[in-house]
Amino acid sequence: MSEALAPAAIVVTTAPMLELAGVTHVFDVSRPWLQRTLAREPRRTLRAVDDLSFSIPRGTTLSLVGESGCGKSTVARLSVGLMEPARGTIRFEGEPLSTARAQPALRRRMNMIFQDPYASLNPRWRVRDIVAEPIRTFGLAHGSAVQERVDALLTQVGLAPQDGEKFPHAFSGGQRQRVSIARALSSAPEFLVCDEPTSALDVSVQAQILNLMKDLQQRLGLTYLFISHNLAVVRHMSDQLGVMYLGRIVEMGPADAIFAAPRHPYTRLLLDALPDLAHPGRSRTSVGGEVPNPIRPPSGCTFHPRCKLANARCRAERPEQIAAEGVLVACHAIEEGRAS
Repeated sequence: MSEALAPAAIVVTTAPMLELAGVTHVFDVSRPWLQRTLAREPRRTLRAVDDLSFSIPRGTTLSLVGESGCGKSTVARLSVGLMEPARGTIRFEGEPLSTARAQPALRRRMNMIFQDPYASLNPRWRVRDIVAEPIRTFGLAHGSAVQERVDALLTQVGLAPQDGEKFPHAFSGGQRQRVSIARALSSAPEFLVCDEPTSALDVSVQAQILNLMKDLQQRLGLTYLFISHNLAVVRHMSDQLGVMYLGRIVEMGPADAIFAAPRHPYTRLLLDALPDLAHPGRSRTSVGGEVPNPIRPPSGCTFHPRCKLANARCRAERPEQIAAEGVLVACHAIEEGRAS
């Protein structure tokens, strides 16, 4: 990639690139007005994200994991301004995200890689036009320089400049995701939200894409918010790890510390399901029960119906995050010393 394509070299510091403080997002899932009126039903809401707070230092990767429906993708869309929070603040390098949306110079510094590499690409456009669209939109190059920049981006993600003449359907899943990454990089961003970028790919292709993303982060100084339900992928990518359950973060801290010694009962169950070649015959405990209805979540700790450590306090009082050996955990059993 030419110097004009790459952002300035970035040194990892403690200054946050992205910061969320008390962010809540609510979806209205009510039936149409007439049906509600005839049935005398009140409005129904789903709190997809509930009082979420975290920050991502520049040049690092924060991963969010959890079961489907826990609010990970909603956080991804909130983080790049595709949704407005109902409450709380989101700041990008100290600026409110609403300011970033209004100012192209700030907006171009963030981008997103979507889960489905085919659905996120316009099937009627050639790859060269897909990758060039952000370049033209932000006025980063003009004339023949646009094509030169597209060729450099395709080469950088492991494709050939000639691939720009093809349509998305001519590529495999892994190649389409490389096109998506090239498009995400075309505005020379510093912050990328990666929403399940490898879940639609087979294992061998997943490894190629993950290695590509790690290499790009090291060379370009990128900051990632990485969304996944695959703990093996998260272990490979993360500096910090947040475990989500029904819209809340139940455990957060350095990824190595959490993988080495998980504290929250939910995190323990998730990690216990990971294959372990060192102990092939070890008995495992799966995450039992069903995810509660998010429209009517349980009282107190929302994980208590599935937790063997739950007591009366867990059923009545929502736990707040406490510091425990370098990580933040929201669990009464940890606070009271009942978790061995």
